[in-house]
Amino acid sequence: MPTILPLPAFRDNYIWVIRNQRHAVVVDPGDAAPALDYLRAENLTLAAILNTHHHADHVGGNAGLLREFAVPVYGPRNEVIANVSNPVGEGDTVSVPEIALQFSVLDIPGHTLGHVAYYGANALFCGDTLFACGCGRLFEGTAAQMHASLQKLGALPGDTAVYCGHEYTLANIEFAIQADGGNAALQARKTAARQLRDRGLPTLPSSIALENATNPFLRCAAPGIVRTTEKHVGQPLPDPVSVFAALREWKNNF
Repeated sequence: MPTILPLPAFRDNYIWVIRNQRHAVVVDPGDAAPALDYLRAENLTLAAILNTHHHADHVGGNAGLLREFAVPVYGPRNEVIANVSNPVGEGDTVSVPEIALQFSVLDIPGHTLGHVAYYGANALFCGDTLFACGCGRLFEGTAAQMHASLQKLGALPGDTAVYCGHEYTLANIEFAIQADGGNAALQARKTAARQLRDRGLPTLPSSIALENATNPFLRCAAPGIVRTTEKHVGQPLPDPVSVFAALREWKNNF
């Protein structure tokens, strides 16, 4: 099994590197420099680039990496991203023989309309759709689209490791406690995440099981979250999508 590790970029981004002894795949390189520095230091040859969505902090390093390595660039079929050579969407498979990995592509619109995830080897690279204890903002999609995308990810095996695009976990947990304060698993997660950050370590990867237990955006049918969200907005919320929409708006202004 290859090794997966984060390269910090910008203020709170992670560029994910999937590597063996000789080759590496880079996921969402917003900046080429951290990836190139790592590849050179480790004497690794780049085998492929995976992009989850078109935002610059996830694709801005494509060109710089391609100047050093002539490799395929996979990205969402329904978005315009410079340097993508292999557009992909739901049902497609990405094979990287150099690291003996194969990924299934999932369409997960909401944060952006064409956003995709890559799922394989018990790992999920989900960009800015599912965060640790949170989810991405609705920059292009609807609440119904994002809710459906999150439910799709939440249905993956519980031991799936979740690699998302940003270190937002502590702030996300603070909001989650407002919506789901009686959740003991959430309180335990806050302690564990704080200990990791105090040691300068990432809070990622998460897992699908942990997200299903603690992430309010995956728990929009939980009675406690429904009650708290209805109290916040001052009106009944008839279904999980309306709860999700109200939660997301609440988080936007938190």
